[in-house]
Amino acid sequence: MTQTDGEVLDLANKIAKLVEERGWNQEDFARISQLNRHTVRTILNSDSHRRLRNATISQCAEALGLTVNELRTLSLERLLPRMHGKRPVDEALVKMLTTNATLPELTAWLERNEERSAEFNAEEVDELLEMQTPGGALERLGVEQCVETIERRRRLMAQVRMIACTEYLGLVEQVVELVQHKLQAAKAEGGRRPRGG
Repeated sequence: MTQTDGEVLDLANKIAKLVEERGWNQEDFARISQLNRHTVRTILNSDSHRRLRNATISQCAEALGLTVNELRTLSLERLLPRMHGKRPVDEALVKMLTTNATLPELTAWLERNEERSAEFNAEEVDELLEMQTPGGALERLGVEQCVETIERRRRLMAQVRMIACTEYLGLVEQVVELVQHKLQAAKAEGGRRPRGG
């Protein structure tokens, strides 16, 4: 894909603003993106019309928690909320959730919690809709508890993605392996899962 000077400058400016929004300096971004300091300086200072390699754009996107397509195509206004963990509202997804919510408790919760329900991604919406079957999790545990579990998982995944860009990735891997080992051991003992908070 050939980039014009304008596209290179626009992309570099977008990356620079997103890095600034994260509160990172050049050193931080170089370490997190695993790019050399000269490349980072060139991008953040927008002092060159040098074409950005696809690998460089990919590393920038990954460091910022975005896909390459999102970084290239979405406007800065749509990307900035993501730097604070907020996705832009997907109106079609919200409509699908409210239309397909048949459990009265879920419908009432959606009406009371418009902001929180706008945060659901497609996978979470599917999960919620599956939970509303008769005798399902929404009836057994209550809507609020099920939603809180989904939100906790979403926050945890965002934290893991951020940690994965640091030198602490190995520590996260060790913790995950330990928990998996405990779950497998419990399953082998008769299907009991360790209880957690």
